[in-house]
Amino acid sequence: MTTPITATLVGGPTLALTYAGLTFLTDPTFDEPREYEGGIPLRKLVGPAVQPAALGPVDVVLLSHDQHPDNLDESGRALLAGVPTVLSTPDAAARIPGVRGLAPWEQVELGRVVVTAVPARHGPEGSEALSGVVTGFVLEAPDELTVYVAGDNASVDVVAAIAHRFPAIDLAVLFVGGANVGRFGDAPVTLDAARASAAADLLPRARVVPVHHTDWAHFVDPLSAVVERFAAAGRGERLVVLERGVPTAL
Repeated sequence: MTTPITATLVGGPTLALTYAGLTFLTDPTFDEPREYEGGIPLRKLVGPAVQPAALGPVDVVLLSHDQHPDNLDESGRALLAGVPTVLSTPDAAARIPGVRGLAPWEQVELGRVVVTAVPARHGPEGSEALSGVVTGFVLEAPDELTVYVAGDNASVDVVAAIAHRFPAIDLAVLFVGGANVGRFGDAPVTLDAARASAAADLLPRARVVPVHHTDWAHFVDPLSAVVERFAAAGRGERLVVLERGVPTAL
């Protein structure tokens, strides 16, 4: 019997997801609005809709990558120490104690759940040298839906490769917003509305949950652009737009 999935959008890329008896949290970001200095400064516009304590115990963090504060901020880093399992890239594992790094297509069993690390590309082809390595995840369990968490992936070709290996994806959490910090010209570092729509074409049975579409100044495509694009393509009923901070049964 399928266990109900509940999702709570904290904000940005941060989503709490109950799945097969476990609570997963994607890319923890709980800082209040502020600016982050660095090679490319980033500005957070909106704070979290839910504080970590209100989420209850988290069993697993699915961390797309650790090198950018819009995917792992200071409060998010502090949270990692209290989570039993943190899965991310091998690079993140080398930088953060307690993180388990997974190479693309590598799997780990967590109770009934099999988590597979899947490729992601944070920009155009060859962007890894500047953006760093990122990852996505696929969750599977007996008698449960198959869930794809894309992470900061901007490549439709990458989604095609994942869809080939996992043709039965039922729920896709896509990081959208067309994020652009000017590093690669007009090429975004997350899916813009057009690319998110194309990704949905490759996942024909999946409902799509868009995240990482607001809260930061470097996002180009607002959530409304994704909604309009899906509606124009006749797939608006597949889009699940979450209200920030509200637990939603999927």
